[in-house]
Amino acid sequence: MPPRSHPTARQVRLGTELRKLREAAGLKAREVAAFLNSTSTQMSQVEAGIAGVSNDRIRRLAAYYGCVNEALIEALAAMAGDRTQGWWDEYRGVLPPVNLDLAEAEHHATLLREVLITYVPGLLQTPDYARALFRYMRPELPESELTPRVEFRMGRRSVIEGDSPTPYEAIVHEFALRTRVADRQVSRAQLRQILDQIEQGHVTVRVIPTDQDGFGGAGASMMYMDGPVPQLDTGLREGATDTVFIDAEPQLRTLRTLFHKVEEATLDPTASRDFIHRLSKEL
Repeated sequence: MPPRSHPTARQVRLGTELRKLREAAGLKAREVAAFLNSTSTQMSQVEAGIAGVSNDRIRRLAAYYGCVNEALIEALAAMAGDRTQGWWDEYRGVLPPVNLDLAEAEHHATLLREVLITYVPGLLQTPDYARALFRYMRPELPESELTPRVEFRMGRRSVIEGDSPTPYEAIVHEFALRTRVADRQVSRAQLRQILDQIEQGHVTVRVIPTDQDGFGGAGASMMYMDGPVPQLDTGLREGATDTVFIDAEPQLRTLRTLFHKVEEATLDPTASRDFIHRLSKEL
C-alpha cells in the first residue's frame, strides 16, 4: 500500500498512540522495525499516519510493547481496521480537510461536550442561522462555496439526530442566544430548534446568564469528544485562523477542568430549557 499523501486526523492519531506505546516500552523505532522485519522508515511512516497498519499487526506490537490494556488494544485495532466511508468524504476536495476531520471525530465519539460563548454551536444550528454566519464571516464566498458549507454543517447534525444518536452536552452563553445573526424570524426558529433537540432526550443544553457573577470564560470555547477508551479522547479548540485537535493527556485534563468550571456558571438543564423557551416567546 503506497504512503498516504494527506492522512486524516484519525489516521495520524492512530500513529501517535502507537508511538506513545513504543516510547512507554523504552524501545527505538529501529528495534521495532527489526522485530517486524520492516524498516525504520516504514515505522516512522506508520507512527506519522502516512502508512497504514493492520489490526493483527496492532496486536503484535501491543504484545511486544508489553501493553496489557485490552480495551485500548482493541480500540486501536478497530481504528486500524476501520474502512468506513463517511458522508463527509463527499466533501473531500470541496471543503478544508479540518472540516472532514471534525465530522469523522464526532462520528466516532461516545460523548460530545461543547462550550460556545459567541454563537450557537454548529450541531444545533438551523440552515438559515448557519448561512447567515458564513455570509458574515466570509462575505467573499460565492453561492457555489457557501451552499456546501451550510450543507456540511447540517450533515454534522446526524450524530445527534440519527438512529443511534451520540449524547451531547452543550454550554452556550445568553449572549449567543440573544444575538440576531440574521433577523427575528431566523432567531426564533433557531431557539425552537434547540428546544426540539432538548426534547429528544440525548441533548443537554445549559445556559450561562449574562448576570452571572464570577464568569471569566469568554475565551472558553472548546469541544471535548470522549473516545471508546479514555486514552482516545480528543479535544478541539478553534482560534481566529486555525483549528487544533488535542490528544495529549495534560491538555485534555485542562479541557475537562475548564468544561466543569464553566459548567458551574450555568443554569441547570431544566432552568436553561425554560430560559430558552421564554426567550423564544420574547422575539
